[in-house]
Amino acid sequence: MPQRFASGPSRPSRMGMQIPVGNDPHAIRQRIEAMEQLLERSFVLPGINRAVGLDAIIGLVPVIGDILGAAMGAYIVWEARNLGLPKWKLWRMAGNIAVDTALGAVPVAGDLFDFLFRSNSRNLKIVKRHLDKHHPASRVIDG
Repeated sequence: MPQRFASGPSRPSRMGMQIPVGNDPHAIRQRIEAMEQLLERSFVLPGINRAVGLDAIIGLVPVIGDILGAAMGAYIVWEARNLGLPKWKLWRMAGNIAVDTALGAVPVAGDLFDFLFRSNSRNLKIVKRHLDKHHPASRVIDG
């Protein structure tokens, strides 16, 4: 089986995609991108052609869904901490999750907010900017 990632070993997931293991910036970047895709862009809603993910779907379940979404979003912040992002960037990322969780908890209007506000995509953008500046070798050309 050919390796998809040049950064080291990986292990296959249940969905057939390989998730890289390791603490190098390239592996961490790929794990964060995979989590962001799962939470924000898992599939496209037919008719409106809008990508949604697990965060918006589990946000429909009152209280528990928002807590689970925040916990999964916190994983991205944890990985960013492992990369050595400055504390102010980590606080900004945590603030994105807090806003998403607090406003997402509002009945009905919060579900629409979850659909529109993508805290995990915002956090991925913060991580990518940091990696592109401090670890340019981990840069990936998006197609």
